[in-house]
Amino acid sequence: MLRSVGQTRVTGSGEDPRATELRAAVSRLRRELAGHPAEFPDRDIAEDELAVLAAMVAGGGPEIPRMRRSLLLIAGAIGSVSALGPALMDVRNAVDLFGEMPPRWRG
Repeated sequence: MLRSVGQTRVTGSGEDPRATELRAAVSRLRRELAGHPAEFPDRDIAEDELAVLAAMVAGGGPEIPRMRRSLLLIAGAIGSVSALGPALMDVRNAVDLFGEMPPRWRG
């Protein structure tokens, strides 16, 4: 089924499936980060920004530029921890569901 730009499919629960995907991805990364034994200097930043994403999706009106900023901060904070890479990629993919990057950000 084709949809017009800006339209989203709603799940049986009435929730935007993009929000469901983002909530699941953030939850997974939070769990994996909490269970990761290594301490690293920017861990608190990653945890704080994951909390920001979780709050935005719970609030029902995530701001795409703020979500992208949080994603960038999370990636910078945990990017060198390869064990968290797959969960981080899930968060990125979920954020991307909310819209494409502005043309000026593309390389």
